[in-house]
Amino acid sequence: MKTTTIPNTSLKISKICLGTMTFGEQNSESEAHEQLDYAVSHGINFIDTAEMYPIASRKETLGSTERFIGSWLNKRGKRDDLVIATKIAGPNRGMEYIRKPLDFSAKSIKEAVDLSLKNLQTDYIDLYQMHWPERVMNMFGRRGLTGIDTNWKENFAEVLSVYDELIKAGKIRHIGVSNEAPWAVMKFISESEKHNLPRIATIQNPYSLLNRLFEVGLTEVCMRENIGLMAYSPLGFGILSGKHLNGTQSNSRIDLFPQFTRYTSENATKATKLYQELAQSHDLTLTQMALAFVQQQQFVMSTIIGATSLAQLKENIDSHEIVLSEEILKEIDAIQEMIPNPAP
Repeated sequence: MKTTTIPNTSLKISKICLGTMTFGEQNSESEAHEQLDYAVSHGINFIDTAEMYPIASRKETLGSTERFIGSWLNKRGKRDDLVIATKIAGPNRGMEYIRKPLDFSAKSIKEAVDLSLKNLQTDYIDLYQMHWPERVMNMFGRRGLTGIDTNWKENFAEVLSVYDELIKAGKIRHIGVSNEAPWAVMKFISESEKHNLPRIATIQNPYSLLNRLFEVGLTEVCMRENIGLMAYSPLGFGILSGKHLNGTQSNSRIDLFPQFTRYTSENATKATKLYQELAQSHDLTLTQMALAFVQQQQFVMSTIIGATSLAQLKENIDSHEIVLSEEILKEIDAIQEMIPNPAP
């Protein structure tokens, strides 16, 4: 397994990160432990979760994912060879059952960190991320920003000050953002430099054959400012496995959670068919090509993979050995030119 180091830290991570949002909804605790055991035995030391998981988020299952990881960590006994990342939920998502207020106030952040530490059965979190911004913006399927959220007031320095306190207390080690835009990433950086506060090390945003919007503005920011991208949904909610081209598969994420329509548009389906034909013409599965494409990008620090079975997990992990030729990459770009970013 290839490894890298999270920028501006001493944390050495695998280039593939195990995503866990199925734990507690599509996967039982024992199945979650099997996935974790398999991933670690195959060189993965980077595990990503969130306080709101599993997906789809429900009050009844809230926190199950972290608790399943925590019971596995407790059983395993060994902690220092792993890098554990989790996230605090932001507002504007109809999830008031998580906490009130659901924001990035000092009270909320401290409560969230303490609960995650308890659920994970650990003394520290290696990477603590803000799951999405407090302000209303274009994300989760929205292409453009049509107006500024005037109800939100800038609080970058205040938020970073809370993280500074938690880092000094030993509860978290480093911080990151998720589902963020270039403007806020630069604001976080400038405020951390201005006030000598913790610097964001990572960003977790969608990136796949069906959504390459990260390339437009965030790629330059991250490469110049040395921020690592944790690319999520590299298979577009399972669409880029190709299994849905002949109809929705029962018990798949798309079948179980039809409210998630980000990757099921007509153009996304057209592009997926073209990508599958391209993969097959080079004796690859669509899954292999889709994951290899993401992993080959210079700006991708680690690719977050998720699975509901060990067979899926094995194929996803094995993809790290595949290197796409310049010919395939040019053909991928040609499809992107034809149907650009159909799943924003």
